[in-house]
Amino acid sequence: MGQFRSDEDPTPYSLHVGKEQVEITGSLTEALGKLDTKQKSSETTLMISYFPMSVFTVRAVTRCSSSMPGHTDSVLCCSFSPDSSLCATGSGDTTVRLWDLGTELPHKELKGHKNWVLQVQWSPDASLLASAGLDKIAIIWDPKKGCAVSQLKGHTQPITALCWQPLHLNENPWIATGSKDNQIRVWDPRGMVLKQLSSHTGAVMSLRWGGGGEQNKHGVIYSGSRDRMIKVWDPSDGRMLQDLKGHAHWVNSLALNTEDVIRTGPFEHPYFKDGPVPADRAGRKQRALERYQARVQMCGGERLLSGSDDFTLFLWNPLVQRKPVARMTGHQQVVPFVCFSPDGRFIASASFDKSIRLWDGRTGQYLGVLRGHVAAVYMCSWSADSRLLVTASKDSTVKLWDVSKKKLIEDLPGHADEVYCCDWSRDGAKVVTGSKDRLVKIWRH
Repeated sequence: MGQFRSDEDPTPYSLHVGKEQVEITGSLTEALGKLDTKQKSSETTLMISYFPMSVFTVRAVTRCSSSMPGHTDSVLCCSFSPDSSLCATGSGDTTVRLWDLGTELPHKELKGHKNWVLQVQWSPDASLLASAGLDKIAIIWDPKKGCAVSQLKGHTQPITALCWQPLHLNENPWIATGSKDNQIRVWDPRGMVLKQLSSHTGAVMSLRWGGGGEQNKHGVIYSGSRDRMIKVWDPSDGRMLQDLKGHAHWVNSLALNTEDVIRTGPFEHPYFKDGPVPADRAGRKQRALERYQARVQMCGGERLLSGSDDFTLFLWNPLVQRKPVARMTGHQQVVPFVCFSPDGRFIASASFDKSIRLWDGRTGQYLGVLRGHVAAVYMCSWSADSRLLVTASKDSTVKLWDVSKKKLIEDLPGHADEVYCCDWSRDGAKVVTGSKDRLVKIWRH
């Protein structure tokens, strides 16, 4: 779980100096030595910024505690439940499997899809699971009973993106699906279509549901498409609020700096002993709202990040302006996956150029590169304290990195083929990976 500090300890802060955001780890003189020469004049005013850091530390995962067979084809997607009790995996064998994390044994096998399962997503209160794939339908499952609640039918092409509405906006969150038929559909969990959003001219590859502002009671949906556009939608009336232009090729991945609290709803890290999660829906919604507001305040507003086949990333403040906050260049090949750290301070981008790059979450400033993989990097996932990063690669290894030192901590071999997906549990105790070798592996400290 991590090392706990005593209650008297104040919140730790990290201090950074200059435009490059060089972290002051020792003396100020050492940090100034790392700045470029233009900033070293005694006449220059230097900005020193500070960031609150997580009060708990997550231990590095070092070993594989379970290698779980069951799938009969490649494992394409994986996700921990917000309360860190179950893990869901989707596979090319058309099944979704649930794994019990207490015993690290199979919990349920969910059958209903007729083709590859490309997406699995938990509802923020952990009561439902959604899956979708090449068979053009999405299925909502009850993970406790192991049965389907509803089937979402209507798309005419494979469903390539899924996202749930944040819990603080709705006690019974809606769900959005994006498809290769260029359409986005908004559903209620019982399977009724509420809205159909259409103006993309290419396949919708990524969806995120943000909190929106005061005027958007149901939040806003961000969609990234192969038509090179990112669009912002109001799900309550289906209006397009904004279209964001900038990418020169397919948009592969979107991320929000509030994603961590949206995804985990009312569930806090076990370090914060603030009582059990409320049993009633209204209480859970209220808890989720408090967590979301605190995060937005800390991040200085909700930001959107996009990664593309044009080798670049863009950082946006889409509810304020259409112009990007920053354009981030440096990758030499396709960027299939981008994500913010849970506290919104950092950005990690995985690329087919075998590297992972780190950026500042507020300014988009380049911070460093992590090299070590010998083939394309498909995905990465942050630890709950934003200090560690785990990456999954085509080279069949999983690697663990220390973000502040920008160094490899652990090389985690074990898979016999490409590793397609990874996820780090909210309580920090486990990492799950899924591979082309059909195995699901759990890694622990």
